[in-house]
Amino acid sequence: MREQILSIIEKNSRIDLRELAIILGVDETTIINEMQKMEQEGVICGYHTLIDWEKTDVEKVNALIEVRVTPQRGNGFDSVAERIYKYPEVHAVYLISGGYDLLVTIEGKTLKEVSRFVSEKLSTLEAVISTATHFILKKYKDHGTILGTKETDERMQITP
Repeated sequence: MREQILSIIEKNSRIDLRELAIILGVDETTIINEMQKMEQEGVICGYHTLIDWEKTDVEKVNALIEVRVTPQRGNGFDSVAERIYKYPEVHAVYLISGGYDLLVTIEGKTLKEVSRFVSEKLSTLEAVISTATHFILKKYKDHGTILGTKETDERMQITP
């Protein structure tokens, strides 16, 4: 049942618990208890709202930064990753395979602000060997949700 609850709330964290209980064929108390248990265990880490910022007047710049680092003795990549994720600009840090070690996602108001973060804060950490910054120009799909649906042409087609 846990996996079913997690799959459903991952797609819709605002689902009514009564509705969730009906879908799974159990009583609402069972759902409430199971969700509280998963929150206490850290299985459920938070609830988030996905916003298509392109449809607002708010200017935001998102970037993916690949980071090559020197692993720390006894801690591997963990201590470097912790230093990086403590910056408020940082949204996520992942240990990855390939040519780089960490993938960092950040958000800023301007390209200059993001570039300054990389050059003044991230690149100056003693364990950081190199970085590669990729600015996100457009999001098509995020967290399983398709963004910016295509407009359909409502005009009638005329054929000769």
